[in-house]
Amino acid sequence: MANGDRITPKRAAKRGLGDFQLLSFLPLFIVVAYWIKIEAILFVISFMLPLLLAFQELTGKGAGQGANGMLEEDDRDSLTGLANRKRTRKRLATFLESEKNTGRETAVLHIDIDRFRLVNERYGMETGDRVLAEIGARIRSCVRENDIVARIDGDDFAIVLFPIKKADFSIALSLADRVRAAIAQPFSIDQVTCYLSCSIGICLSGRAPSADAESVLASAEIALEFARKEGPNATRSFSSKMHRDAQKLHTLSAELEAALENGQIRPYFQPQVCTDTGEVAGFEALARWEHPENGVILPALFLRAIESTGRSERLGEVILYHSLSALKSWDRAGLRVASVGVNFSSDELRNPKLVEKIKWEVDRFDIAPSRITIEVLENVVSEHDDDVITRNIRALAAQGFGIDLDDFGTGHAAIANIRRFAVNRIKIDRSFITKIDLDTEQQVLTSAIIRMAESLGLETLAEGVETTAEHARLAQLGCRYIQGFGIARPMPFEDTVAWLHTHRDKLAKGSAAARKAG
Repeated sequence: MANGDRITPKRAAKRGLGDFQLLSFLPLFIVVAYWIKIEAILFVISFMLPLLLAFQELTGKGAGQGANGMLEEDDRDSLTGLANRKRTRKRLATFLESEKNTGRETAVLHIDIDRFRLVNERYGMETGDRVLAEIGARIRSCVRENDIVARIDGDDFAIVLFPIKKADFSIALSLADRVRAAIAQPFSIDQVTCYLSCSIGICLSGRAPSADAESVLASAEIALEFARKEGPNATRSFSSKMHRDAQKLHTLSAELEAALENGQIRPYFQPQVCTDTGEVAGFEALARWEHPENGVILPALFLRAIESTGRSERLGEVILYHSLSALKSWDRAGLRVASVGVNFSSDELRNPKLVEKIKWEVDRFDIAPSRITIEVLENVVSEHDDDVITRNIRALAAQGFGIDLDDFGTGHAAIANIRRFAVNRIKIDRSFITKIDLDTEQQVLTSAIIRMAESLGLETLAEGVETTAEHARLAQLGCRYIQGFGIARPMPFEDTVAWLHTHRDKLAKGSAAARKAG
């Protein structure tokens, strides 16, 4: 039992004020007072009892899970016995009301178990439920008796701190660290051992847009969403900038459906060139939103709206369609473009019908599968030992589609996974490429990646090349392909034709000059 869970005499006395056994003597006190005609006792009882009960409700029973057994049925989560969302909102509202008179503050921690879905898929729902119950108990052990611990929904939990004199981020962060450490301990259920982590969003009551329970809870959830974007085991605290970004995201989400269907969202194409010949090896299709009022919106913002509205698969369909259309148009114009790389999210890769859907689209356009490269983020390969994802990527490779492992070096993809997913090419993340002409450590790291790829029979492509010097250094190191602003920025399809002609003319002039010099 945590130190905060010990029942001290003082706490026991507080609880006794509200015990049903004590209240049963109330009629006797009233009769005695009436009999001996001491109106003062009647006045004290009628005036003080409501205050005592209200004080007990705020500071003792029901404020936290120390009184968990006293929760009403509709206030309790049936699986964990913790408070539910309704109870959490109610108690938080009480805490916030008390802040107006006491000057004390509270904070909310919204906790999400990272990739908990995999526990249910691998071990079954029953085991998953038992793990959730254990998670609730572990979180409960990290807090004080009067703090609220709740299961909000699924694998989402929350902590509401009992108001204290000064609730600052360091206190909330210390509690978040304790929770993460508790969740990180192995779970052993029915001879099954699994390891989990959690992401946490924090909102101090004084930082929420308004001082009401819904606003504070929603702000903690917004902070959690930002924590999730940073990867597993992250913690973020709510800020006014997050609120502005969330409002913008909400606005974009409302417009998203129409934008996907009316052609506002489409690919911009960034060329990839061979360092040996300078020839264009292909393009990468990068989603852009041409907003009628806000101009071109980069994916860093609107992809969050795509994910939050569950439209990742529709976006993939739109980008694939435009990519196939571009290949046909380049062919008709007599411009040789070998392939287009299309990014696929983990949600798309988890669709059991993905291979069939892509193959149907390719056949419809009469395009060879080898001219579409499936770009998969490294963290999808390293984090998901998912049978559907594995089957889909291997099946696409077997059909002749290229497989690029994107952002290599930022995740933890093992060599075994690279082979298992039939990867054709590694795309070296731009963090290894920036200033590579000047930074010897960057050169050593990148050279090691290139040598590893060569030993595995894989091609390499460097992302984010911005200068001629970086281009030259990568060619010297043996990197076969490059892309980045130093070659060209992503451009709408209409601009690619002119760019391809210009690039082809530049190569021809360079070759003529070389022959003349020779």
